[in-house]
Amino acid sequence: MFQYLSNFITFQIFHLNPYSRLTEVANFFIYDTIKILFLIFTVVTIINFIRTFFEPKLMKEKIGKLPFGIGNIAASSFGAITPFCSCSSIPLFIGFIESRISLGIAFSFLITSPLVNEVAFVIMGGLFGWKIAFAYALSGIALGVIGGMVIGALKMEKEIILENREEKQSESYMPKTFHGKVKFALQIGLNNLKKLLPYVVGGVAVGALIHGYVPQDFFANTVGRYQALSVPIATLIGIPIYAGCSTIVPLIFSITANGVPLGTSLAFMMAISGLSLPEAIILKRVMSLKLLVTFFGLVTAGIIIIGYLFNWLT
Repeated sequence: MFQYLSNFITFQIFHLNPYSRLTEVANFFIYDTIKILFLIFTVVTIINFIRTFFEPKLMKEKIGKLPFGIGNIAASSFGAITPFCSCSSIPLFIGFIESRISLGIAFSFLITSPLVNEVAFVIMGGLFGWKIAFAYALSGIALGVIGGMVIGALKMEKEIILENREEKQSESYMPKTFHGKVKFALQIGLNNLKKLLPYVVGGVAVGALIHGYVPQDFFANTVGRYQALSVPIATLIGIPIYAGCSTIVPLIFSITANGVPLGTSLAFMMAISGLSLPEAIILKRVMSLKLLVTFFGLVTAGIIIIGYLFNWLT
């Protein structure tokens, strides 16, 4: 649906040249903007509608009674089966925060969701073999679990800036009628959409420009050049790029076939799919710079460790 709308706007309304690089950038921008805004409104609205059937204090108590790490494992495993890129994972992350789910558990989902999905798993199994595919999936889930547990232990709930006074008041009151529940959920969904709109547009615009104008050959030729430092260099180079994990796997296979170590190539892919400049721009509206830097720092360090581990094992 999103691709159809994007193609209709690009080619039927604006009549752009289908062979132009600018058209590719525009189509990418329109597609991702529509998709992310739709997800933000829909997911946040649905989660908040479900939330009206539960008392916030009761939810906090139940989550607090879970054995240490179990909630993180569940959230990370759920993230592994959701076919989202880094920016598309944000609406569900916001929904978790709105539902008063533990910050560490919400981050376990946010970390793993773009790194691991069933499409990327199947493609990786076909290209690299199933042992590598399973090892990669488990490493992505482990990174989400450990990263979420660390953020949870840091007690950084005050660094979330999404909530406003009206939303905080809703913690002590939930509408009782069906109409009231729907109105409540739609209002919060609309409020979040308005808040995040400029950040989504700006973030996706940056990602579209990088997607359209930064040649892939540059990264393929640069990543494997520095041996011992290749893993952190590959990770840092991959962060500004915005792409889904499943679309990057064939490129990573090509890079690996040209002699770049597997761990270095996987670190490059994980940085591209799990961390991106557009994601940072959108998340900046949701959390403080301190929490954003902590999140990016933890995931970057985890990706580098996983990259070196794969290089050592292979």
